[in-house]
Amino acid sequence: MSYEPDGQYQPPRRPEGQYPQQPPYGQQQGRQQGQPRYAPQGQPQQGRPQPPYGQPPQGRPPQGQQPYGQPGYGQQPQQGRPPYGQQQGGYDQPTQQQPRYEQPPYQQDYQQQPYDQYDRSEPPYGDEPPRRKSKAKRWIIAGVSVLALAGIAAGAMSYFEIPPFTDKGQAVSFGQTPGGDKGGEAAKPAANSKMSMPTGPKTEFKNASTLSDGTQIGVATVTGKKSGFTGKVWVWAPKEYNDPKFAKSGFPVMIALPGGAGYPTNYWMGTDLGLQSSISKWYSEGKGKPFILAMPVLNPGPDDKGIYWDGSDIPDQPKMGTWLTDDVPDLMRENFRTIKSRDGWAYMGSSTGGFASLKAVLKYPEKFKAAICSGPDIVPDSSLWKGHEKEKAENNPELLAKQLIDKKGPDVYLAFQVGDNESNKKTLPDVQKFVATYTKGPIHTSLRVIPGGQHNAKTYVPNMGQGPMEFISKAMEGPVE
Repeated sequence: MSYEPDGQYQPPRRPEGQYPQQPPYGQQQGRQQGQPRYAPQGQPQQGRPQPPYGQPPQGRPPQGQQPYGQPGYGQQPQQGRPPYGQQQGGYDQPTQQQPRYEQPPYQQDYQQQPYDQYDRSEPPYGDEPPRRKSKAKRWIIAGVSVLALAGIAAGAMSYFEIPPFTDKGQAVSFGQTPGGDKGGEAAKPAANSKMSMPTGPKTEFKNASTLSDGTQIGVATVTGKKSGFTGKVWVWAPKEYNDPKFAKSGFPVMIALPGGAGYPTNYWMGTDLGLQSSISKWYSEGKGKPFILAMPVLNPGPDDKGIYWDGSDIPDQPKMGTWLTDDVPDLMRENFRTIKSRDGWAYMGSSTGGFASLKAVLKYPEKFKAAICSGPDIVPDSSLWKGHEKEKAENNPELLAKQLIDKKGPDVYLAFQVGDNESNKKTLPDVQKFVATYTKGPIHTSLRVIPGGQHNAKTYVPNMGQGPMEFISKAMEGPVE
């Protein structure tokens, strides 16, 4: 911005030619009619003339003080800058007390830049009126909102298992080869084959969960032919099971037993603990076998009264020992390609499930080769054993281990893991004592003490990959043909 001698603001212009010469300050005369406003075209322009009595003050003067006798800032209401090209008061008009247009940003711009660099499409002063949102932007916002609502609705329907947003409850086909062979209908393997084709009859499993890799956890209610007990069993096969590369291969089986009530569900069937995804991960890392999982209920009912069945056949009680060591393995042979020998059969469990796993391998070493026992009990302690001391001794891991050593086999592999912050402070000393006493002859053990580990499955699953899984997998086979 510049200051004219008459105190009026003159918008800067750059017409062809130059600005007219101005009379000395205070002696300006009105322009005569016909007198050109600007110098003739072609004369060099030397810049806009300035008052002869020194340069105008730079920046805004103090409030109430205006150079050259004009009203101070704020003494006249601001009327806004006149439109470009309409001069208020020109050279030939009487001097008026005009408001000074107080726009510091424009003042800086006009002083520092040539006029023709300004974007004339924008208002030269004042606030720009708000623009309406484009239709495209409004459509984008509306589309995103609709998609978000649709996602929320689909998630809710999936959570509450409302078709078609979930595949829960749909049939899951296990024990079927990629070529379409089912159960015992498949061609028999060679006589010297280590694998066993599904024998049937085929069990109707329903989808309980689908993992991120597309594998499914199926569930069925099964009545054991030998125990007579009816309970649920959840099953899962790794993605390799349906890989054409392994179409003629038998897979190892791991029977996973929970702690606590173990009824009416088996908590290993939940995807939150990550047991299934961990097995796939360990196999890809070369630390484990691609186990098929069987996850049965552990007890015939809730233990709200502190009653445990110890995974055993307690007289006058449901035969939970037979259920776990006969009926569940038979179910897996009927529906899956498995391994004939004990080299493909193992247990794992925590707490009471750890006790049942330990006891099953020591009691039936000809059928099962290995177990991972996390925070296990070492001796049976159910109140239901009262009056049945003989049967209780037959299900005591310490006595079973001694008998196996005396018989000199067959070899078994027991991987223990216990947290050093278990709720039951006796658990770690009891396990250490067992390992020290019975690790000899056919009994091979490993013990992982988990720093800060507590008595829960969330502690045990990640640590299984830190030694226990690798320990038993080295002793097992699969997949085999």
